[in-house]
Amino acid sequence: MNKTFITLSLALLFSFEIYGQLFNINGTIKDSATLKTIENVIAEARTLNSQSDEISDAITDSKGHFSISLPKGVYIITLKVLGYNAYSEEIVVNSDIEREFTLTSQPIPLGEVEVSSFRVNRMVKELPIPVAVVGSYDYQRLSSTTLSNVLALEPGIAIGGDGVWATNINIRGMGESRLVSLIDGNRIETATDLTASLSMIDVNDIERVEIIKGAQSSLYGTGAMGGIVNIITRDGHFSDKPFVSANASSGYATANKLITAHADVTTGSSAWYMRISGSHADADDMMTPEGILPNSQFRSNNFAVKAGLKPFNNQVLKVQYQNNWSKDVGIPGGDAFPGPAEATYTDISRQLLSASYEVEEISEILRSLKISYFRQYIARDVAMTPNTSTTTLLPSGSQVTTPELITPIGNHLTNGGQIQATWALGNNNTIIAGADIWSRKLTTERTKYITVDIYNTDGDITKTNEIVRGETPIPESSFTSAGLYFQNETALADGKLRLITGGRIDGISVKNKEGYDVDYLIINGTRNDTPPNQRITFEEGNEKSVSWSANTGILYKIKANTDISFNVARSFRAPSLEERFKYIDLGNYVRLGNPALEPESGYSADLGVRVWEKRFTLKADIFANRIYNMIVEEPGEFIYTINTGVSEGETDTLPALVNSNVSKALLYGADIELQYNIYSGFVVYGSCAYVRGTDTEKETNLPQIPPFTGRVGLRYSNSRLGSAEIAVIGAAKQDKVADGESTTGGYTRLDMSVNTTKVNLGPVRLQFFAGIDNITDRKYTNHLATNRGSISVEPGRNIYFRINLVF
Repeated sequence: MNKTFITLSLALLFSFEIYGQLFNINGTIKDSATLKTIENVIAEARTLNSQSDEISDAITDSKGHFSISLPKGVYIITLKVLGYNAYSEEIVVNSDIEREFTLTSQPIPLGEVEVSSFRVNRMVKELPIPVAVVGSYDYQRLSSTTLSNVLALEPGIAIGGDGVWATNINIRGMGESRLVSLIDGNRIETATDLTASLSMIDVNDIERVEIIKGAQSSLYGTGAMGGIVNIITRDGHFSDKPFVSANASSGYATANKLITAHADVTTGSSAWYMRISGSHADADDMMTPEGILPNSQFRSNNFAVKAGLKPFNNQVLKVQYQNNWSKDVGIPGGDAFPGPAEATYTDISRQLLSASYEVEEISEILRSLKISYFRQYIARDVAMTPNTSTTTLLPSGSQVTTPELITPIGNHLTNGGQIQATWALGNNNTIIAGADIWSRKLTTERTKYITVDIYNTDGDITKTNEIVRGETPIPESSFTSAGLYFQNETALADGKLRLITGGRIDGISVKNKEGYDVDYLIINGTRNDTPPNQRITFEEGNEKSVSWSANTGILYKIKANTDISFNVARSFRAPSLEERFKYIDLGNYVRLGNPALEPESGYSADLGVRVWEKRFTLKADIFANRIYNMIVEEPGEFIYTINTGVSEGETDTLPALVNSNVSKALLYGADIELQYNIYSGFVVYGSCAYVRGTDTEKETNLPQIPPFTGRVGLRYSNSRLGSAEIAVIGAAKQDKVADGESTTGGYTRLDMSVNTTKVNLGPVRLQFFAGIDNITDRKYTNHLATNRGSISVEPGRNIYFRINLVF
């Protein structure tokens, strides 16, 4: 152990390479048809006959230029960018080189996009697990109110939420409590009873979103039973020549009078870079075919800074800060605020500070060592007006109790760190191994403002009591996870067979302070910190558990461009702080958490086929996911101790619905996606997804299972003009619903979008985007949103446009 530690420490300190004379490859990349320059192209230089020894890379600027410095030698230059066929060429470097390269547009994706969610960069077509990638271009050309709106167009992914701004996604029937959400590889940890985790992301700053469909706890630990959502934000880049570039964009949408504005600037050189960006969005209430959706407005802002530094040629330090904050965010739906209540996020924010240090090419075997740290703080302040009152008859009249305002506040602080090493045991074998630890601390408070009017028998008010009730809904608590993981990737049979295996072991520690059902009372201005009959809801505690996960994936090439894949995995999910410590007093009974809950475990399998022809692509998968120890509410008792008053120390009971590990579930289904380049720039595409979820213990339907969904469309792309697309999106009737859910009908919706190519206007390049969602103003219902609360109709016709300037 000591020898290993010393070796890694020395590698960090002394592992920079000393090169001889360097020569520059100065390139310009253009579209082969229009000869317009292409930005954001990744240019990589690798030594000949080696796929693991990446020597250098660069990204083209807004004018299509890149520069790479290399020592004398023979290299393979590879050029890659979304929407174009990858290009590779052997180049002999023995002097400075000036070159122009051309790329041919690619009407359909061929799985050549690299993803990083598997801890090592790999192309989608090299992975045995279903992966969807949604790029920045998709967020530019579509209405993109939130991140979830665009992700929901992928098969197997459905959108739900509590409103227009507060949305979430469901992957193959699993909601966000059984998914892991990451931003730039850092966990987003917050409550899931109100959807918001994917809403606190600026869509203008998204480079791409990688979605893994299926269990992957062996890489990311607890929670990844249904999939992983990894949001990669835009970054700066190094360049052999100093540069400055900038973007500015603005947009408008008619359905809610949404106004958006964004700007960013990037600068750097061969040793450093920095990118600064900011955005603002302001929206009124959403218009639906039935009229205005009240309390659906929002205002949001985002500020981000990223910086990179190369102290040595093979070492990179990266630091970033993100601050996303929103105010006056309406919550028109959601089961946390039922009935006539009106709830608003008065303030909701997310702040992220992260840093990483990576050393590459340490030796022929140890290819990289990376250390990273992040600190993320999420604050959620809600104001709720219940709009209800209760009347109690008294011998001398009556008493009317009116809760005027309730203000829940939740603060979520997560700190985490990771160390990971990548080993190349030959050209066909890569191993990654690492350790990570993260901890979430939760503090909550809730204040209730209550008016109690006393009436006499004549109906006159004889007395009014103003009461302020202070509560802690969930006692101060923390959740800490520490894990060791590895993944082994091997290519066999001359590259026809790719095998990926991985495993992980995690220790979970949960601590909580003592909880009470009321902290203090203020009656007509007089405060009492020891209110009578105060209940102890949870004793101070410390729970520990250990869990493990594993996966094996096989990708076999049966033809040159046809693969079959098979993946099996064991996953787990440790109960959240909310599931362990919730306390909701409903008068004659309570809904109660359980500190002693055991982790859920899952066993999943996925079988798929992929076809990557130049004019036709197909991705089809069937899957099954079995869950054990599933957490559900069961009838029981709340046994509590009275902490104050004349009954101090006595115990009593109330009927309760208590979270318990008593159930099992089975989810199974299929999703299919295909694209066909029928002629020139015309592409026909289609996708569909189906999932069935049952509680096999109770023989009932699982809640929040999306209906059968489908999408079919026609896209035309012209490298000189731009592109246009029209699509029909639909869902079938969902009548396989859980107890308490409503059946929702089927629907179809017609959307269209258009965009121009980038037009050169001197030093500025201009691009337009526009479209119409729900062209026919069709009234329809989203099953997942409707069954979370009171939203019974989705947005109506929405005309949007956006302009983008590149400097």
